[in-house]
Amino acid sequence: MTQINPAPSSHSPQQLWQMLWKSHAPLASLTAFCALLAVFFTAGLLLDPRYVTGAPAWMKPLKFAVSTLIYSVSMIWLVSHLPKSRLKTIAANTTIVMLTLELILIGVQAARGVQSHFNVSTLLDGALFSAMGVMISVLWGANLLLAIALLRTKFTDAPMGVSLKAGLVIAVIGMALAFLMTSPTAQQLASWHTGAPIVVSGAHTVGAIDGGAGLPVTGWSTKSGDLRVGHFVGLHALQILPLLAWLLSSLTALSATQRSRLIAVAGAYYLSITLLLTWQALRAESLIAPSALTISVFSALTILALVAATLLSPRAARSA
Repeated sequence: MTQINPAPSSHSPQQLWQMLWKSHAPLASLTAFCALLAVFFTAGLLLDPRYVTGAPAWMKPLKFAVSTLIYSVSMIWLVSHLPKSRLKTIAANTTIVMLTLELILIGVQAARGVQSHFNVSTLLDGALFSAMGVMISVLWGANLLLAIALLRTKFTDAPMGVSLKAGLVIAVIGMALAFLMTSPTAQQLASWHTGAPIVVSGAHTVGAIDGGAGLPVTGWSTKSGDLRVGHFVGLHALQILPLLAWLLSSLTALSATQRSRLIAVAGAYYLSITLLLTWQALRAESLIAPSALTISVFSALTILALVAATLLSPRAARSA
């Protein structure tokens, strides 16, 4: 079973690429494809002055390409910890196909200068959006299968095992949060009842229409709730928790048991924050303007996590 360890800084880009290719060639191919798309979409961003829903037409494809690149590298490392099996092969290949097709469709819609997600203004746009919905559903199922396989896998490095398992489970939950964006909003339903044409179905903004004032790069709403925040945070548990496991191993003298427990606490805290951010968005509350209720819940969750981490500290362990 091939495993990829954190690469020393002395490794050249060519050596890193060889490591990725040797570990999982199909996923490495997806990584290369994403890198090429990122270059192409960046060129579009610089050369094409068009805007779609308040953002440069090529910004969304670029963000998806970069995010998918990071995700595919993470998946290479993750699947390298799983024993060879038909389930692993099917799930990994399904992930590759679905992500490739989605990136292509998002790029096609950007080239047409129209909204890719939630766009049902024409028969073609509705068909493409429906196709992307099917792709994400299949992708979610494939990742769920990988999570189940990972949960059944034993690791010689227990803390890293805990981080990978928790990271993928939270990522699967974060991916599922995207389905909250696909339901028609109250404003859309009210408009349809008046006989207005159906142009957009679903949204990531809660309490306003998509395309309003947003944070730089991410575009997350600064005036209303935005379901993309919890979705984004949840997806990246797959990178954050293994990074934490590596840092604890590299920078502390904690035992494997202590590190495993601390990572479990961090995973529980990370999931709670992901759900809190989603709950905040569903209440039409901007990330940068939290209410007293949101701040109180966040503070309580943080205190609980710190108490749990303190109880698991080396001093507490020695006095127990």
